[in-house]
Formats: sequence, structure tokens, C-alpha cells
Amino acid sequence: MITKKRKVANTKVDINKAYSLKEASALVKEVNTTKFDSSVDLHIKLGVDPKKADQAIRGTVSLPHGTGKTKRVLVLCTPDKEAEATAAGADYVGLDEFITKIEGGWTDIDVIVATPSVMPKIGKLGKVLGPRNLMPNPKTGTVTNDVAGAINDLKGGKIAFKVDKVGIIHASIGRVSFAPEKIAENSQELINAVVKLKPSSSKGTYLRGVSMASTMSPGISIDTKSVQN
Repeated sequence: MITKKRKVANTKVDINKAYSLKEASALVKEVNTTKFDSSVDLHIKLGVDPKKADQAIRGTVSLPHGTGKTKRVLVLCTPDKEAEATAAGADYVGLDEFITKIEGGWTDIDVIVATPSVMPKIGKLGKVLGPRNLMPNPKTGTVTNDVAGAINDLKGGKIAFKVDKVGIIHASIGRVSFAPEKIAENSQELINAVVKLKPSSSKGTYLRGVSMASTMSPGISIDTKSVQN
């Protein structure tokens, strides 16, 4: 059942048009139908084969205007790092008690930071954390001895992204309450980071499609030529 608001929103988006990033960033606010401050998401279709190790694109990027959402950060570390983590603003800090909670199904967090020394203990949590994309990883900066630096990055707008099994990256880049300029700048920052990771083994068109949408709104196709510097 399509709501009246969604029907009206659908009429405002030309499905046969590829919009500029500037146009899409303004339009996504106009067609939003929710009463809450919806997430604005970017979907990037890549010409890669994720089954090949060198084409399984993943990385991190610090969005200039943040995501508009405060991340709940759990730091798993040894006692000597707990004070540093707490002072830097971690929401939860500890080790064994949280490993037990996670084994029991608790995942009420957005990201986990771990020090390298405790990773052997965390390995067994892969079945719970892996499917939720919560497993700490050195490539995303969440396995580090610089606990304070990692927390500051995450709280300040650093996001992790990775290509899914069909070659698409999905990432939240802001909220509909953001000014169009901030939505556009955050989007461009993510796209730039993805383009820089193009593997040499990827042949043909790398950036095959980009679309933007807020929660429950129609998708807006973006002209890929307009976002490649």
C-alpha cells in the first residue's frame, strides 16, 4: 500500500533523469515523507567482482559535516587503556564482561574499537559481530592502540564502508535536516574515497551508478559524470 505522501513524492522524482549531486541533495529533502529526521543514504554501484580479494572494496572516510547521528562506541581493551577510552568519550569500556554479553546476543552499539592485544579473545565473537558489521578491523581503524584517536574519529563523523556481494556500497551520509550543501559535500567526500580505491584489476566502467534516498523516500539517480573529479 503506497501512502498519499509517497505518491506525491514519487511524482517529484523523474525516474528517467540523472540529477546532478547538487540537484539531488536539494530534492532528497523535498521528497522526504517521514516526520522524524531521516537518514540520507548513498548507494554506489561499482564495476567490481567482490568475490576477488583485491576487488572487495572497503575503507573509511571522515565526512566533513558528520553523519548527524551520535555513535555508541564500545571499547574492548586491557585495564591500562580503560581510563583513556573513558576520557575520550567511549560509551562502554571493558573486556570479559562485554564478551560474555555479546555471546549472549547483546549488540546494542554502533561500533566496537579493540586494542590488538585483546583480538585473540574477540575472535570467537565473529559469528555474532560479523553479520552485523561490528567486528573490529585494522583496515577500518577499529583495531588500534590509539584508542582515543579512534573514538574521536568515530564520534566526529568517520564512517566505514564496504562493497556488498552484488557490488554496491550503501552508506549513510547525513540527515534530511542537513542543508543541501552539507548533504552534497558529505556525498562527494564518500564518492572521492571510493574512487581512490579503484583496483587496477577492475576493467571497464568503475563507477556504474550512484543514487540517493532518505528513509522511505524514492531513490534519486545521480549523474556519475557530475561527481567524478
